[in-house]
Amino acid sequence: MQNRLVENVEQNYLKKETPQFQVGDTVDVATRIVEGDKERIQVFSGTVIMRKGRGINETFTVRRIVNNEGVERIFPVHSPFIASVTVKRGGETRRAKLFYLRNRVGKATRLTEKRKAGKKEGGDTGAPAPDAAEKQGSRGRELASAAS
Repeated sequence: MQNRLVENVEQNYLKKETPQFQVGDTVDVATRIVEGDKERIQVFSGTVIMRKGRGINETFTVRRIVNNEGVERIFPVHSPFIASVTVKRGGETRRAKLFYLRNRVGKATRLTEKRKAGKKEGGDTGAPAPDAAEKQGSRGRELASAAS
């Protein structure tokens, strides 16, 4: 349980619109990099393997493979240096921390894509189409006549 006084002080420093993403999503994190008097934006794309903390201390870890070497970066969610977080692909996971991805290489690091929640159409009862039923019936007759 966090102190209410601390929460009130932190409130001024939190971002108003926090990016909506979850563990397992593939994201592009655009970070502002200041070099001298110039400022540029660099994109780090990878899979979110962990989120932790709350309030101003909330962070997320993004992992990607570069030159057959795993690279992880930890970003504070409310950092002023994070320009944007764009979700490219939603990943389906069953756990909060994906540390098991550290042992995987290549295509094994990919997660199954999250399915969109959509409504079923009214006419879909799950029964096979009439053409399929006719084919099954004629095929059954063929097999029965071949057996006798």
